[in-house]
Amino acid sequence: MVTRTIDLRSDTVTKPTETMRLAMAKAEVDDDVLIYDPTARQLETEMARITGKEAALFVPSGTMGNLISVLVHCEIRGSEVILGNNSHIHIYENGGISTIGGVHPRPVPNNEDGTIDIDLIQSAIRNPAFEICYPKTRLICLENSHANSGGRCLSVEYTDQVGELAKKHGLKLHIDGARIFNASVALGVPVHRLVQAADSVSVCLSKGLGAPVGSVIVGTKSFIDRARILRKTLGGGMRQVGILCAAALVALQENVGKLGTDHKNAKTLAEGINKIKGLRVDAASVETNIVYFDILEGSHITALKLGQILEEHGILLMPDSSSRVRIVIHHQVSASDVQYTLSCIKQAITGVADLNGSS
Repeated sequence: MVTRTIDLRSDTVTKPTETMRLAMAKAEVDDDVLIYDPTARQLETEMARITGKEAALFVPSGTMGNLISVLVHCEIRGSEVILGNNSHIHIYENGGISTIGGVHPRPVPNNEDGTIDIDLIQSAIRNPAFEICYPKTRLICLENSHANSGGRCLSVEYTDQVGELAKKHGLKLHIDGARIFNASVALGVPVHRLVQAADSVSVCLSKGLGAPVGSVIVGTKSFIDRARILRKTLGGGMRQVGILCAAALVALQENVGKLGTDHKNAKTLAEGINKIKGLRVDAASVETNIVYFDILEGSHITALKLGQILEEHGILLMPDSSSRVRIVIHHQVSASDVQYTLSCIKQAITGVADLNGSS
């Protein structure tokens, strides 16, 4: 019988802490659509301060936050946004920028570290002389940390370069900062400096920060004023939303400091997986809390089968393909959980139990 559950599918699976539940129960609330909820205002003020922007807006999800941001910057249907071909907005958000907003995506290749070559961004910007044929480029989107690249972090220097390019061509820059706090901790750079070049940023509260629901988008006051209207249009305007914002405030106070431990546990996991015959991971590339590992040819096990075996031991993870697995560490995964996971993976792959790690 399974006596423990270790959920490594994503950092979105965290449960509210007791402190969060208490804060939610005691939250002072009002109607947020009417801009009266005091706890929502407190969270938004704090996030604007942290990111160095004029204003902020709570939204139900990161997908909605990115969609609103793109639509505010690309007000005219048929506008074009340059973004990475391996970015969350392009792959995992149901094509919302085009199906709902009429915005045309212009994907360019992401490098392994999540960046996009500056010259490729430059060449993707449409020539205004041919507007009669082309959609008009209005926006560039980056993602930091970059999930599909294994949680790799975009440097200040790189982001500043993209920001300078955007300004040169009269474009806006949006950062999908779902895990921007992870990038900040890993790089040792304050969040406000990482996003200084951006016109808008979306920050997820329910991933590494561990809040139960929501994201915040930040930008200028005029940007947020327009974003608030779009939030209502999309059905994201809620009433006593301070109940959710109270948990997010606790997350900011208590969980940002735990991200470094998450990163350390992810590195330990990656290094341990590399020692298991038949598996491979580039441990040096593990910068934050996401680990991808490959099952080598000849191991006679698929990612799906490995997942099924581990689930019998209470370990949940997410196959990325038939031979590739994604694991995400969060604050409710301990160092002991990591060692137990390594033991179970080794047993599943080699058939040999690690008695030291399975206690």
